[in-house]
Amino acid sequence: MPTTSPAPGLPPGQETHQLRQVAESFGTEADRYDRARPSYPDSLIARIAAASPGPDVLDVGCGTGIATRQFQTAGCRVLGVDVDERMAALARERGLEVEVSSFETWDARGRRFDAVVSAQTWHWIDPVAGAAKAAEVLRPGGRLALLWNVMQPSPPVADAFAEVYRRVLPQMPAVGAAGPAMQAYDAMAGKAREGIEACGAFDEPERWQADWERTYTRDEWLDAVPTFGGQSLLPAEQREELLRQMGAAVDALGGEFVMPYATVVLTATLRAA
Repeated sequence: MPTTSPAPGLPPGQETHQLRQVAESFGTEADRYDRARPSYPDSLIARIAAASPGPDVLDVGCGTGIATRQFQTAGCRVLGVDVDERMAALARERGLEVEVSSFETWDARGRRFDAVVSAQTWHWIDPVAGAAKAAEVLRPGGRLALLWNVMQPSPPVADAFAEVYRRVLPQMPAVGAAGPAMQAYDAMAGKAREGIEACGAFDEPERWQADWERTYTRDEWLDAVPTFGGQSLLPAEQREELLRQMGAAVDALGGEFVMPYATVVLTATLRAA
């Protein structure tokens, strides 16, 4: 993961919610995204659902519905909102209800929810406007829960991937690079916390975390790499070379590797009026 950028694979220097071209690029390969991106620990999904006053959930930036489906399995009624029609179309094919809009300008039409959740997406949303919108659509006592999956690669894996990026894309922070990956996500969560606090409608935010791991084969990792922020916008030749060298790196690691993850949740409860 990146060590200097606020989001994986993105250049430093801008707030992520201002990078609209990147934020709206994931739908170019919606099927790959749905297939290759990991889900979230069921224990955290269940904890969020249990801590909410009811079953009505709004999934902000739902994408193809990876987290949406998990909340449904946990017994929730879920409506998704996503800025990308291509992602929404795939989610609908999976039987999910999705409306297409940026969250900041979304028209709730008077609807209210027990929880507003956002998985791997809130950093694409203006943190102040997003918190204010969440407060507007939540019922009193409703919960805002923001989730991120954070890769925590071992030094051999991190070093191997960092070397690939140094050779192929020296201008772009490496996904899986060595360094304190959690710091990059803590920075995003910090921006989100500032937005929640500036809104003035929520109790003090809490931070929850669950640690887990996933084994990637060579093909599974190469399937995932183009879904990381900014990677789908690379010229075809660069992307092909990145994947070629990434494949060689995984081969050198034995053809597969274990990627530890930490799933971080920033959550807060809407105060009663």
